[in-house]
Amino acid sequence: MFKTRLLAALLAAAAFPAAAQTTQPVAPAQAATAQAEARAPVTILVSIDGFRPDYLARGVTPVLSRLAATGVTGPMHPSFPSKTFPNHWTLVTGVRPDRHGIVANRMEDPADPKNVFTMTSDEPEWWNAAEPIWVAAEKAGIRTATQFWPGSNVAIGGTRAAEWPHEITGGTRPSDWQQYNEAISPTQRVNGVLDWLRRPAAIRPRLLTLYFEAVDTAGHRFGPDSAEVNAAITGVDASIGALVDGLAALGQPANLVIVADHGMAATSSERAVALDKIADPALYHVVEAGPYASLTPLPGKEAAVEQALLKPHAHMQCWRKGEIPARFHYGRNPRVPAILCLAETGWQVLPTTPDRPQTGGNHGFDNMAPEMAALFIANGPAFASGRTLPGFDNVDVYPLLRDLIGLPAAAGVDGTDAPFRSVRKAQ
Repeated sequence: MFKTRLLAALLAAAAFPAAAQTTQPVAPAQAATAQAEARAPVTILVSIDGFRPDYLARGVTPVLSRLAATGVTGPMHPSFPSKTFPNHWTLVTGVRPDRHGIVANRMEDPADPKNVFTMTSDEPEWWNAAEPIWVAAEKAGIRTATQFWPGSNVAIGGTRAAEWPHEITGGTRPSDWQQYNEAISPTQRVNGVLDWLRRPAAIRPRLLTLYFEAVDTAGHRFGPDSAEVNAAITGVDASIGALVDGLAALGQPANLVIVADHGMAATSSERAVALDKIADPALYHVVEAGPYASLTPLPGKEAAVEQALLKPHAHMQCWRKGEIPARFHYGRNPRVPAILCLAETGWQVLPTTPDRPQTGGNHGFDNMAPEMAALFIANGPAFASGRTLPGFDNVDVYPLLRDLIGLPAAAGVDGTDAPFRSVRKAQ
């Protein structure tokens, strides 16, 4: 859901003037110069929000399917909860949400109850528990650039002043970064990445990120099996094609790591569990609702809420945060509310019964549900051709990125590069 208009007030041209240009053919002299330069491979991490691996079988992805067939692919398991911000942050930190602190798309922190995290929040205190790959790279002298990624606009390690204007001191961002704005078109985003790579070597990034939200948006609005989702898939496939063609025109070798944060499941207002039919809503505070509901009983009401929710219910199971099954790796962070109620895949846990019929799609379900599986494709000089991996966890992407940009293995992360060792080539 990173596709939400995070800063609608920003004009697209102001947010990224270079991206406002349309695609221009590369002049022969420019192409010849680019080809003559010996360019080392760059690494480009691409997120296609909400793209399930089985979307590749729909016959509308000639570019992505070719990259998968000539590179490495396999189903990737998101971390729980299978939401956008937690998983984007896991992909670039190598630790699960319970450890990196971005435990939901919307969350509250007992340490600062008046400050609620939403997908517009860029205060460093929300993000500082884990170091993303671009910070590790910048510290090592590797230049980075992010054409959108949750958290890439945050001064990691910085502090925000308590008083207005809440100035932020310290912290590290990518050398080049763009504030997310849905109005910036896919063409502009691809052109922005290519423009960065046209720079002189001294200021050219070696690690870049790129983000597309259209598949997720269509999945939420129309459901994963809709014609609208297929159209969105077709569009993003064309954008990846433009990126590949642009890289070839520049003579720029690249290791592409193309991922999704989660999948998508069909939902309906007819498949909803209404919390207020089970427990008195005057007894608890709902923090999030949907494929799962997280809530906090009001003071003194804990026993009554637990008695109502923790017993068996059709299409939903609830736990105290300390009793969430270990396989979810979730519940120890103080930002996780006291009770979690997880819906059966395709159902939703809502504060009350929906007031109108509605169909569409959602994510946030059990991260091992097939519908939540996420796309993974790796293609470039570092990878073997025509290899399919067994399922792996998305915490493993971060160690792979470190390998690709020449950083040593990181200690204390949840992931490992082991799933990729057999499909890597020496560079």
